[in-house]
Amino acid sequence: MLNIQVILYFIGKNIMADIQEVIKNVKQALPNITPTPPSLKSESPAYDLKARLEWGEPAFTIVDIRDRAAFNQTRITGAVSVPIEQFIEFAQANFEPTRDIYIYGESDEQSLQAAQLLRNAGFSCVAQIMGGLPAWCEVGGSTEGVQETGQQSTKINVVSQLKNEQKLQDAGKSQQSKV
Repeated sequence: MLNIQVILYFIGKNIMADIQEVIKNVKQALPNITPTPPSLKSESPAYDLKARLEWGEPAFTIVDIRDRAAFNQTRITGAVSVPIEQFIEFAQANFEPTRDIYIYGESDEQSLQAAQLLRNAGFSCVAQIMGGLPAWCEVGGSTEGVQETGQQSTKINVVSQLKNEQKLQDAGKSQQSKV
């Protein structure tokens, strides 16, 4: 009985190995017919991040390492503010070491410094957004904050939208009171 189990085990193992080899060969032979978003690179252009967002890819974090005042003025939609002085402590307390993290700051040098600090702290999936916020705006990425961007067709400015909504509601109330 034991010999039959051993034989079946090895037959099954060989069949699985053969199937895995066939799958590997088929994948190599076929063209990439399913488009995929760009993978994380240590230095990512803004359009790579935008592509991942457009794909609806979950499980990554966008970190703005500029000071809080700059963050409040305008930022990439969904970014979290972590000034560089508190960056490592915050990351270690809040992020998984294997989570994809995109960083931008006042300059590429500042974001490179933050990315290096994070990698040295054991985080393996860290990308610096080359060109920072200006590059993000240039590719039509959405922003939020109190500063007007002047490009309402491709930008999201939550504060402006709320102000406009309030004006419309106030105008509607005044129209109703006249009737």
